[in-house]
Amino acid sequence: MNESSALDNLPSGYVPPKVWRPKNEYGGQFGSINRPVSGARFERELPVGKHPLQLYSQGTPNGQKITILLEELLAAGHADAEYDAWLIDIFKGDQFGSGFVEINPNSKIPALVDRATDPPLPVFESGSILLYLAERFGAFLPTERRARTQTLNWLMWQMGSAPFVGGGLGHFYAYAPLKIEYAIDRYAMETKRQLHVLDTHLASREYLAGDQYTIADMAVWPWHPGSLYGVYNTHEFLAVEEYPHLLRWYRAIGARPAVARGRRVNRISAIPGEFLRERHDASDFDTLTP
Repeated sequence: MNESSALDNLPSGYVPPKVWRPKNEYGGQFGSINRPVSGARFERELPVGKHPLQLYSQGTPNGQKITILLEELLAAGHADAEYDAWLIDIFKGDQFGSGFVEINPNSKIPALVDRATDPPLPVFESGSILLYLAERFGAFLPTERRARTQTLNWLMWQMGSAPFVGGGLGHFYAYAPLKIEYAIDRYAMETKRQLHVLDTHLASREYLAGDQYTIADMAVWPWHPGSLYGVYNTHEFLAVEEYPHLLRWYRAIGARPAVARGRRVNRISAIPGEFLRERHDASDFDTLTP
């Protein structure tokens, strides 16, 4: 890097060192908990409820994927999909407790334990959990080869696209301690491209995999454009209203009762009765305001 270009860096004159080392302090909402190493930071056992399926999560876009699927399974008559959903508050660092790290060494929500198996089976990564539950219950994942492949295509698309939206645009727009034009422009460009991909695809299809509602829709919905209206509040900045086919799909899925229930689980709010911190029975939703 030459001297003139270094003057344009942020902070002024910054040049990456030969070997990176972490600083003592970082700003931003997650600066105090991020570290370059994995593993448990404190001892804490996970609670266990009465149902075979135990979910440890928070109602982020990734967390909503799983609770939406579980509520859809119950609505479709799969009684064995009853579950306990325990809050893992990632803003407080709950994901670094020993019990959680034991079932997900990557310390990311969501994580699921299926206690119907012996020994109990942990499942982590939201895409893996969606696939596991869909196969376990034989629902929302087509068996015909073409439709199944299309579903998995879009499921994997979402897994690959999310870091650009959350870790990229969401971080630099909403969480970073300072606004960096280059970073925000870089990720706004990619997020807009992804929105256009979806809008173009949905112009001729009811759902992502065609005429069937699948786990692909459940995976994408909380992120595109759910996270842009919600946690990152970037919908106006990105002019989301420019994508009519995507919004048609988004509103249709949002009107499903199971989706309305699933998106409210393991979320925190200052408004009483808006969300469920934990969910242990279908009757828990009766405590919420319409």
